[in-house]
Amino acid sequence: MKSPVPGSGRRRQDGAQDPAHHGLPVHEVVILLGTDAVRGLGHDEVQRRRAQFGRNELPRSRSGGIAHKLGRQFNNPLVYVLLAAAVVTVFLGEFLDSGVILAVVLVNTLIGFVQEVRAEAALDALHSLVRTHAAVMRGGERKQVPSEDLVPGDLVVLEAGDKVPADLRLVRLSTLRVDESALTGESDPVAKDEVVLPRVTPVADRRNMLYSGTLVTAGTGAGIVVAIGGETELGEIHRLMGAVRPVATPLTLKLARFSTTLTLAILALAAVAFLAGLAHGERPGQMFTAAVALAVGAIPEGLPAAVTVTLAIGVRRMARRRAVVRRLPVVETLGSTTVICSDKTGTFTENQMTVRTIWTPSGRYDVTGTGYGPEGHIIPSTGDGVPGGQAPGAAAPPQERDAALYWSLLGGAACNDASIRPEASGWQVRGDPTEAAMLVAAGKGGIRVRDFLAANPRQAEQPFISERQYMATLHAPAPPHGGGRTVFVKGAVERVLDLCGHAMDTDGGAGPLSRHSVLTSAHALADTGLRVLATAMMRLPTDDGHLSAMELRGRMTLTGLQAMHDPPRSAAAAAVAACQRAGVGVKMITGDHVRTAVTVASAVGLAADHDAGTALTGAQLDDIPADRFPDAVERATVFARVSPEQKLRLIDALQSRGHVAAMTGDGVNDAPALRQANVGIAMGRTGTEVAKEASDIVLTDDDFATIEAAVEEGRNVFDNLTKFIVWTLPTNMAEGLVILVAILLGATLPILPTQILWINMTTAVALGLMLAFEPKEPGLMSRPPRAPDRPLLTWALTLRTLLVSALLVAGTWWLFEHEVAVGASVAQARTSAVNLFVAVEVFYLFSCRSLTRPAWRIRPFGNRWLLLGVLVQTAGQLALTYIPLMNELFHTAAISAEAWLRIFGLALLAAIVVAVDKRFRRRGF
Repeated sequence: MKSPVPGSGRRRQDGAQDPAHHGLPVHEVVILLGTDAVRGLGHDEVQRRRAQFGRNELPRSRSGGIAHKLGRQFNNPLVYVLLAAAVVTVFLGEFLDSGVILAVVLVNTLIGFVQEVRAEAALDALHSLVRTHAAVMRGGERKQVPSEDLVPGDLVVLEAGDKVPADLRLVRLSTLRVDESALTGESDPVAKDEVVLPRVTPVADRRNMLYSGTLVTAGTGAGIVVAIGGETELGEIHRLMGAVRPVATPLTLKLARFSTTLTLAILALAAVAFLAGLAHGERPGQMFTAAVALAVGAIPEGLPAAVTVTLAIGVRRMARRRAVVRRLPVVETLGSTTVICSDKTGTFTENQMTVRTIWTPSGRYDVTGTGYGPEGHIIPSTGDGVPGGQAPGAAAPPQERDAALYWSLLGGAACNDASIRPEASGWQVRGDPTEAAMLVAAGKGGIRVRDFLAANPRQAEQPFISERQYMATLHAPAPPHGGGRTVFVKGAVERVLDLCGHAMDTDGGAGPLSRHSVLTSAHALADTGLRVLATAMMRLPTDDGHLSAMELRGRMTLTGLQAMHDPPRSAAAAAVAACQRAGVGVKMITGDHVRTAVTVASAVGLAADHDAGTALTGAQLDDIPADRFPDAVERATVFARVSPEQKLRLIDALQSRGHVAAMTGDGVNDAPALRQANVGIAMGRTGTEVAKEASDIVLTDDDFATIEAAVEEGRNVFDNLTKFIVWTLPTNMAEGLVILVAILLGATLPILPTQILWINMTTAVALGLMLAFEPKEPGLMSRPPRAPDRPLLTWALTLRTLLVSALLVAGTWWLFEHEVAVGASVAQARTSAVNLFVAVEVFYLFSCRSLTRPAWRIRPFGNRWLLLGVLVQTAGQLALTYIPLMNELFHTAAISAEAWLRIFGLALLAAIVVAVDKRFRRRGF
């Protein structure tokens, strides 16, 4: 049941108008929800509300029960024909044929079912990683409860590092800052307060509200639950996502068209055979049996299983490359992708703020290393962005030669509420990422922050608030230490400069301050996409304990500027270049500032250095006329400050231009576009549950390089599927034509229906499926993506299929007639014909390992599964030919050595003809 009190001010699903809690004073919210702003709800009331409103969780988009999953595996025209053929053969008394056909269908069904269940289980494992607990006041006592147990009216207590478990109206707070990027796309933490806001205030500006799925980065607070589950703002986007209809994958569409066309052609061929037999005076029952045999022979029974197995192998390979696939067909869709729309934070970047440059009144320094790990050094800069000076450890550390650098590092780490701790998954930050970056920079400089704080504990502070734009801390010496007190300040450059009257020189003295020089340096750093904070300090007499803006103004000494950013991932540029070489466009779609977005885009090769002409903001997108919108989207590579609706519109525009679009994202605001895209890719480590539910693929490492690897795997999957189809169709076509020719001529059948089923079943499993293990061909990522409207079989491949079919039909009839002419029995002649089919398939299999290169230029042991399959098939053919039980079941007989020579001679001739055709018809594949 839904909560009646969400805080959005929108209309509920039942049509009633919800109260806008951000527009009400706290006491009115308390009365409206029947709760207590100090003690919270009582235990009995919690139980009553839980029964009324249900659990605090989003409705899951499940793919159905076991029966539904099994039923989906039968949704294929070829499977329909196989099932019909199985029923007909039962009525005709051909129980062996019927059993074999049903076995094919069952194997395909089980493979698809098992793979779907495994993918769902992998996603469930990811869901378990994001389950949280919440601290609540229940009857005046603070308790930890699972977040799904929260009810409207609960009083939730939050501190830095906590995930907000529901939509809350704040009742009290202290320096509270929240990362709302998952909901709004804004990368900087938002400062919160309790002020009553106008009812029409948009979600991103509701400073007195906290929303489910966001993260507290600094400070503490308490809020009353006003919405849970599907009635939260997160739930609203969940509903928007549910209204988007998933787009069919290119493989699904192509296989559906191919299967339908093939099915109609087979049925038409069977009808022609039936009518031709009747015209020759044959009995209707006998002709019906022959027509069914023709249809069963022409149907590629192994195709559904081959598609499923090939996709499943691709899924397994992608899982090894850190991508969990939720839907099998999407593996191939990645290979057909023409454009990738990627988020910035965490995908192109490390999602770890890192101090890159430190400016002091006496010098400029580069900071090496990335992320929150302690590896790295502080090195004097040459002034052109290239690190200079002595190698680390060759001389005294820079901070020992520049006192301002030392005090800037110490001040940035002491005037700080963040913490960093090592965990199995890496370094984890508790608090603001910007403050964490300054902690790391101090560690790289060898600053012993803990020792300083132990000797000089914090006595007072001025927390960061948006109006003040700086943070200040006062540190007093702990007994038995003596000396004066120290004040540190860090914050926005202009605000810190307002407090400063001096600039620290190399020796630590107070020198003259040039505001113009400082601002010029700060702007130069900001123009490179770095976020710049200023640091300052001052000494106070022992008895001076004031810490107010009035007391600080003009008395502080500027120590430096620290410039930081979220660095690009090391593999991102190479991955982008690989996609571009492969003809796959890459676009960045982010809620971040346009300057930051363009800088990162330049670093990874998406845009010319600082070329803002490649970028469009959300406001600019709104101003573009609808008829010019797709062209503008096609030209731009960076989209900044975009809303969820605009992301959806961008994907629509690209698809309207014929693109197969992949979309990455981690936030709730990305979910609708993830669902609309041809391939939705969610982040497994930082992604929200809603984003994962909306996606087709979940990246376990959140790395763009993994997407490029997945595209490569997808192309290989499509290649291998095409190879299987090109390999199997000539045999099925030839089998049907051999029977059709026999009917038209009124001659003895060269092969029987049971023998056709033997060929199709054994070769599909032992030979054809081995192509699914074929490794990637050279140059796979150097060719353009397949056009979405390009058929499975090009004209060149269709001609090759017809060529091999003709060779098989001609060779089979010649061999059958020749064996009979030299004195072999009909059973022996048919056995030779069956073995010829298989021998040609084996030779042709090695040719199909590449659609363009000759067989002798392919590594012979590159696919050992294929060699094993040939050995298994050979053993099967010998058993079929020489074991009496097999002779009885399949109407075969032992053949002579001379017959084997003729079989291999014809197979070798067919292989030579195919090689010549491949040599002169390389284009069009």
